[in-house]
Amino acid sequence: MSINQFPKFIKDHCEIHEWRHALAILRQDFMSEYNDICDVLTRFQLKKSWITIGGGRKSKVADWIDCELFQKGWKPKNFDTKITVDDKEMISPTHEVDCFKNRVALEIEWNNKDPFFDRDLNNFRLLFDLRAISVGVIITRCDELQEIFDNLGRGASYGASTTHMSKLLPRIQGGGGAGCPLLVFGIRRNLYEENC
Repeated sequence: MSINQFPKFIKDHCEIHEWRHALAILRQDFMSEYNDICDVLTRFQLKKSWITIGGGRKSKVADWIDCELFQKGWKPKNFDTKITVDDKEMISPTHEVDCFKNRVALEIEWNNKDPFFDRDLNNFRLLFDLRAISVGVIITRCDELQEIFDNLGRGASYGASTTHMSKLLPRIQGGGGAGCPLLVFGIRRNLYEENC
């Protein structure tokens, strides 16, 4: 299924990539979760105030997306995972997923160090292999936003070693998510609101 199936607003305002038929799985098997993601992305605006004021532990972008999804029944999720071979049990720890609902895992990587992508992709791979998730989704920022950050005097905070699309795609193309179907959204500069 082509990414052209997304609503026009999302196609026009997000850079979208998919692997292993993630969109077809999401739309056919998880329509409610697909609709939740589309609704949140359609209402998202990148506010100038969210960039000029430091985010602390969590960015205002991630906080807004989290809150919107939580209102729709998504929640952070830790998985208690272990593998048993004969009578020997081995703990297989995973990292908490930012937002989870009905076998769909979603991570928001707005301005973390780029190795967080490795953590997310490995987590998706393991959870998919253990049949705990069916699709992994990552929302990040497009490289083109760097010019806005630089113009606002915040470019150093959004450096080359932080999470953005050109740091994510090579990891996925190199097999970082293994067999897990993946859907990636990059926030583009036309979502930026100068007066907010």
